[in-house]
Amino acid sequence: MSVLICFALKEEAAPFRKTVAGKPGVSILVVGIGRQNAERSVRQYLADASGVQPEFVITAGFAGGLNPDLQIGDILFESPEPSSFSLQLSTRITAAGAKAANFFCADRIATTVAEKKKLRADTGADVVEMESAAIHSVCREKAIPCVTIRVISDTAGENLPLDFNALAKPDKSLDSVKLFFAIARSPGKISALMRLQQQTNLAATRLAGVLAKVISP
Repeated sequence: MSVLICFALKEEAAPFRKTVAGKPGVSILVVGIGRQNAERSVRQYLADASGVQPEFVITAGFAGGLNPDLQIGDILFESPEPSSFSLQLSTRITAAGAKAANFFCADRIATTVAEKKKLRADTGADVVEMESAAIHSVCREKAIPCVTIRVISDTAGENLPLDFNALAKPDKSLDSVKLFFAIARSPGKISALMRLQQQTNLAATRLAGVLAKVISP
């Protein structure tokens, strides 16, 4: 079975890429941050596939917790298109260690506890991320089954150490110069940034393990 797995960031994809290196039928696409980048990247990939479409698509990567019960490293999934295939896939994903959840696709990173609390109240979602809705939309248009599998990299009860929205380039990628000056102005944030990196490394590794089980024969 051929599968396309989409990540926003190369850091999200790195452990999984090592796990499935050389595995036939598995394609990895780093789409960039946000809906516009995700839609453009997936459309281009499918257009370049010369009519050979993946049998299903997984939109994967990090997510922020909105449900206060969720912890770092928890794996959540959502399969919005009801079908016999999606039911079978959901059963497989659950067996791999993921839990069903409601996702919200946002236009910006939720960086504070207050933002996450408001999103939870406004949407009722358990999880927030920024790409999956666009990828699901393209897949619906192309009649390709699609499922979201994400890992919690920051919980509902924690603030991110910096406002990464303010440190982004127009294409939503992180501006290293802005990051440097933000750290220079607040060197006390370094320990929190290191802790966040540890969390994301753990999250990416756990996600890789679940994804590998989902796509295994």
